[in-house]
Amino acid sequence: MYFYCEKCKKQYPLNTHAIRCSCGGLFRLHKDPEDVVPQDVSIGHMVTPLVPMNAGGIEVLLKLENLQPTGSYKDRGAATLVSVAKSLGITKIALDSAGYAGASVAAYAAAAGMDCRVYVPEGVPDGARQQLQTYGAEVEIVKGTRMDACAEVKKHLGSSWYYASPAYNPLFAEGVKSLAHELYEQLGGKVPEYVFIPAGNGSLVIGLYLGFMEIGRLPRIVAVQNDGCAPLYRAFMEKRGIPVEEEEDGIVFEDPNFSIERPKRLQEMLFAIESSGGDVMTVTQQELEEARADLGRRGVYAELSAAAGLAAAKKFFTHGKPDNYKVVVPVTGSGFKR
Repeated sequence: MYFYCEKCKKQYPLNTHAIRCSCGGLFRLHKDPEDVVPQDVSIGHMVTPLVPMNAGGIEVLLKLENLQPTGSYKDRGAATLVSVAKSLGITKIALDSAGYAGASVAAYAAAAGMDCRVYVPEGVPDGARQQLQTYGAEVEIVKGTRMDACAEVKKHLGSSWYYASPAYNPLFAEGVKSLAHELYEQLGGKVPEYVFIPAGNGSLVIGLYLGFMEIGRLPRIVAVQNDGCAPLYRAFMEKRGIPVEEEEDGIVFEDPNFSIERPKRLQEMLFAIESSGGDVMTVTQQELEEARADLGRRGVYAELSAAAGLAAAKKFFTHGKPDNYKVVVPVTGSGFKR
C-alpha cells in the first residue's frame, strides 16, 4: 500500500509527514488485492443495528452509528487510520476537529499508546473538549473557525506529528468502507436502493462509495447539506447548468461537522455521487429538527446533524416510494455528543 497524488500520480509512503503532494494534489490510497489493512487497535467498535422506521409514511432503515464507542461512525475511520499508523511505528498524531473525528482519533490513539494533539475552534462545546481530555489528548484551542484550526495544525506538524485528518488522510475513508460491507451483509447480500447521508468533509460519501465499489454495485448515494452552507449542492447543480443563489435566510448550523464551507475532496465527492446516480439535497433547520424529533419518538437520540439523512429522505420521497426499495439512513452521531 502507498499514497499517490490524485493529480501527478507521484507516490508517497503511508508514513509520510507530507500533508499533500508537492504539486498540491491530495493523496489517494493504492492497495493491491493481497494487501491486508491492519486492524489491531480496538475500543469495541461494532456491527451496528439496522432497524426499521416509519417516518411520515416512508419506510426507512436506520443504521445506528450513534451506538459506536465514541458516539459516531467516525470510529470506523479512526480504527483503521490509527491501526495502520501504529503498524508503521508512528507514536504522535495530530488533527483539527470540531468534535466527532477528534474524539474518535483521540480514543483510538489512547488505546494504541500514542500521543494525540487536537486543534479545535474556540466555539467547540465544553463537553467535546472534556471528552478529548479524558482520552489524554492535548487540546489546542484556536481562535476563529474550523478552517482556522485546520490552518493552525499544519503550522505545528513538523517531522514529529503525523496528520490524522479525515479530510486529508485517505486511510480514514478506507476504514469507513466497512459500513458498506456491513450493510450488504445485513441486507442478505443485497445493496440498498438509496443511502441518505450528511455530506460533511466527505469521508462518509467517499468511504461508502469505495466500499460498495468493492462489492460491485452502488446504491444511489444522496448527500445532504444545510441550506445555509451548501458548497457541494451548488457545485452539483451548477454542473447541470442550474445556478444556485445563496439562501438569504439560510441558517449555518452551529455544528461545524455539518457546515463545511470548503470541503477538500469536493470533486471526489461529486464523482462518487454522480457515479452512483445519486443526488445532493439541502435541508432547513426546521426540517432537521422535525427529523430529530421523529428519531426521538423511535427511541433514537441523535445529534442534530445526524438527522440530516432522515430529513432528506422524507423530503425526497414526499409522494411515497416503491415498497421494494430499501432506503438506508445512517444515524451518524449520538445526541450525547452535544
